[in-house]
Amino acid sequence: MANKAQTGQIGVTTENIFPVIKQFLYSDHEIFLRELVANAVDATQKMKTLASNGEFKGELGDLKVSVELDEKKKTLKIIDNGIGMTAEEVDKYINQIAFSSAGEFLEKYKDQNIIGHFGLGFYSAFMVAKKVTIETLSWKEGSEGVLWSCEGDPEFEMGPCKKNDRGTVVTLFLDDESANDYGTKGKISQLLGKYCKFMPVPIVFGKEQEWKDKKYVDTDKDHVINAIEPLWTRKPSELKEEDYVKFYKDLYPMKEEPLFYIHLNVDYPFNLTGILYFPKIKERMAIEKNNIQLYCNQMFVTDHVENIVPDFLTLLHGVIDSPDIPLNVSRSYLQADENVKKISTYITKKVADRLEEIFKNERSAWESKWDNLKLFIEYGMLSDEKFCERALKFALLKNTDGKFFALEDYRKAISDTQTDKDKKVVYLYATDVDAQYPFIEAAKNKGYDVLLMDCELDAHFVNLLEQKIGDTRFARVDSDSVDNLIVKEEKVKPQMADEDKKNMETMFKAILPKDNEYIIEADNLGEDAAPILITRNEFMRRYREMSALGGGMNFYGEMPESFNITANLQNPLMIKLIGDLKNNSDKVEEFAAGSDLLKQLTDLALLSNGLLKGKALSDFIARTGKTLTDYYSK
Repeated sequence: MANKAQTGQIGVTTENIFPVIKQFLYSDHEIFLRELVANAVDATQKMKTLASNGEFKGELGDLKVSVELDEKKKTLKIIDNGIGMTAEEVDKYINQIAFSSAGEFLEKYKDQNIIGHFGLGFYSAFMVAKKVTIETLSWKEGSEGVLWSCEGDPEFEMGPCKKNDRGTVVTLFLDDESANDYGTKGKISQLLGKYCKFMPVPIVFGKEQEWKDKKYVDTDKDHVINAIEPLWTRKPSELKEEDYVKFYKDLYPMKEEPLFYIHLNVDYPFNLTGILYFPKIKERMAIEKNNIQLYCNQMFVTDHVENIVPDFLTLLHGVIDSPDIPLNVSRSYLQADENVKKISTYITKKVADRLEEIFKNERSAWESKWDNLKLFIEYGMLSDEKFCERALKFALLKNTDGKFFALEDYRKAISDTQTDKDKKVVYLYATDVDAQYPFIEAAKNKGYDVLLMDCELDAHFVNLLEQKIGDTRFARVDSDSVDNLIVKEEKVKPQMADEDKKNMETMFKAILPKDNEYIIEADNLGEDAAPILITRNEFMRRYREMSALGGGMNFYGEMPESFNITANLQNPLMIKLIGDLKNNSDKVEEFAAGSDLLKQLTDLALLSNGLLKGKALSDFIARTGKTLTDYYSK
């Protein structure tokens, strides 16, 4: 090392390095602390390695990284007793940050964050500091202390200093704006908790406190903010169920206990550890993503892992740690390569393995938690072909009586009674037991079983099942009369003269709400069945629902609602109404406007489908009251 101070310029294109740091990292300033602490941890870990392989034979001392904040002086120090640096190493790793091709390097990465690799992590300090100093002493015998300082421009000063203990002290002199943002103990504590809570070396920030004389006072004991051996670094055989639950609670204090967990542990052909949890979803559409935390050697990188795991798995919570996930020069951005694809495939397989294991070995637990798992499973089946093939073995169907069936078992259970004339097994389903109760009961009275498909993804899901399960058709119970849901032989509908049919259509359309479209038809539904049945076409309704969630043809969502109005020609009230219509065939619209019977029967059908609202509902209530008054006053 030189015995006198020297000055110089940092070995990059002068006009590039600091503007790039300031401009392109503006939205990510807080990672400066992660980068500096990570550097200190690396230096400490390397010291451990030197000692373990016999290269260093002295006293290691209490290996740790300390963070010290002086709010008054607006300084922040990151202190380690790791390997330290010689003057030559400072010149190599700090002054020549990108080595000989610095200019080309910056040109190549000018549109990306550049913190974290290639020796640039240290320079994140200048996002928040007007001046940075380094005091360092190498572990190598005979080394002398080195002092380096820079005030946020390409000029630096470097010279000897009287440092007696091995390691490095990085001191940040915070600028005024950053002092407001990062110059408080609360903020530094929060950042350390976010980025460094699982680092493998003790991270010390301040002292432990105790309650004394009616206030909290510092003790002599260091306050260590991190868990050095987090749960995912330990062997599953060493852990119990309560350990996994406690770790989940530590990660997500406000969440309910998870449904299941998966402990990931693989060392070939890549290194990956972690624990993934299936969260309990209270409201299915209030799902949360970005709750999987990505770590690299126990250092937090990001909670945006879309490029690491398939989209449907981002609904899970937990931790993934891998040194083999490639990061670009910012540790916060992932690059997709073969390793990432392998890791993604592995995680998907492990999730499917675990779910199938629970399905086979803990069937009652699987069924009891199905309502919470259903959205996750359906989302996975719809978005990932490989997962879908696996999930066909363990996905469940639930009927309106609350009984669960595996897909294959359910087909066997209904095939005898619910196979139509085209040899297709018809799966009847409801989405709302209360709203569709009359239709469900009509189906059950025929000996049919009705599934409950009340998940928001079910419109897409029944489409998928129709493709995956051969000779299958899904039909919602309110999509037609029960006799038309499963047609086992050709059914002849009653014939009406063209004029009578046209008059019936004119009559109904004269009083039906104008904001929907209607298909008017007649059928024999039985004298005990309702006089008017309103149903929604399965195809049109399903694709409207798919459009609302994305997928399907978007124009279906823009079209007006379409309903089938079926006049039951065997109902006594409808027989009377049709007779009255024939007597008024020359003035159909006038007849419709004046017929209380028509209005009452139509409004009852609309009301049973939740379609009677506003003034029409008020008029119906008034008319019903008048009818009752007239009846009982006779």
